[in-house]
Amino acid sequence: MSCRQFSSLGRFVALVMMAVTMLGCADNDMSDLDAFMAEKRARPGGVIEPIPTFTAYEAFAYAATGQRAPFDRPVEVRQITRISARATIMPDFDRPREFLEQFTLDSLQMVGRLERGGTYWSLMRDPQGGIHRVSPGNFLGRDHGRITEMGETFIAVIEIVTDGTAEGWVERPRVIELTGS
Repeated sequence: MSCRQFSSLGRFVALVMMAVTMLGCADNDMSDLDAFMAEKRARPGGVIEPIPTFTAYEAFAYAATGQRAPFDRPVEVRQITRISARATIMPDFDRPREFLEQFTLDSLQMVGRLERGGTYWSLMRDPQGGIHRVSPGNFLGRDHGRITEMGETFIAVIEIVTDGTAEGWVERPRVIELTGS
């Protein structure tokens, strides 16, 4: 079979296929489609539910600004009763800063306690892995936290934080508990 014969055979096959396809479209009997549409039109229409009524927005006044933040550890009552209320609370910006004041209080961990000659120290681990001795009066944390009390398993800290006004400060008690790691 030569290339010319193959080309004419290919044209012949394509022409026959188009003719068959056209014969399928020649039937204009759409009675089944008309019957289907008539059946659908004969059915009763559905009920559309009314649009829901609009409820007005009620403003919410947040009244928990003076309470403990939800992610802070709860403060025991014994630490709150030991806090002395001062009329003018303000951090001392002129004192030299201690090493542990560069870390947040949440990133510091109490890992132990030492005693030597009647003097007690708590051991604090910083986020870099260093261990430091602290005692009451030492400062730690970024919010001017001062250690007020140490126990076997905890360190009580009073932080001085802003109350949101230009020159207002408040004391916030915090507790760092002994960790097992």
